[in-house]
Amino acid sequence: MDFAGASAVVTGGASGLGAAVVHALAARGTKVVIVDLQDEKGAQTAADAGGRYVRADVTSPEEVAAALDEAVSLAPLRILVNCAGIGGSARTIGRDGQYDSAFPLDRFTRIVTVNLIGTFNCIRLAATAIGRSEPGPDGERGAIVNTASVAAFDGQIGQAAYSASKGGIVGLTLPVARDLAVAGIRVNTIAPGLIDTPIYDGFPDPAAMKDKLRRDVVFPSRLGRPDEFASLALELLGNSYLNGEVIRIDGAARLPPK
Repeated sequence: MDFAGASAVVTGGASGLGAAVVHALAARGTKVVIVDLQDEKGAQTAADAGGRYVRADVTSPEEVAAALDEAVSLAPLRILVNCAGIGGSARTIGRDGQYDSAFPLDRFTRIVTVNLIGTFNCIRLAATAIGRSEPGPDGERGAIVNTASVAAFDGQIGQAAYSASKGGIVGLTLPVARDLAVAGIRVNTIAPGLIDTPIYDGFPDPAAMKDKLRRDVVFPSRLGRPDEFASLALELLGNSYLNGEVIRIDGAARLPPK
């Protein structure tokens, strides 16, 4: 993978894990297009990384295609990193035994739509654009990295929708890698554990929450850093013999039921 001669699209690249990947790619000379819905953060991250920001919903074929075209205008598109996603939790049934207290189906649908269907939408369209590029050594044209979660394997109470969406990403990794082999495109997935991102800023006491969470991490006894996720993403992009894999990055944590 020639990072310096390529363009990349990073979904969810305005902050957190995605922003770390954006900066890591930019440092290697890649022209990066950020896809997000956070306009202010997206524009700022793009400016800091010397890239571009395109507002796009990952579930929209038209908006994603426009972002891909923007990347192609900068350099041959060879990289897609899918970091966009949403959370949300609720128990499958309520305490009062009423139908209306069961997990809201529209919430389940929304989480699966954004996390799983949105990821696949970006894959199918990005792979189409990457497939137009000239092949390099071994016939490789590009690589895709998806973001799942350890919740795909260790889903906690209330995480039925989130775990299902991330488990779907795990499940599509190998078949899509096989699908895209004909185009010379590799596909791998990262399943991050407890990573220190702005997601915890919404808690009343973020520091206390992080201290509680780190107790489930075997070693090192801390939350992961976004730059550690980005380092793994770059290895998956750059190592031409890594394909069809799902790799956990979690300090050997295994999440308890709650």
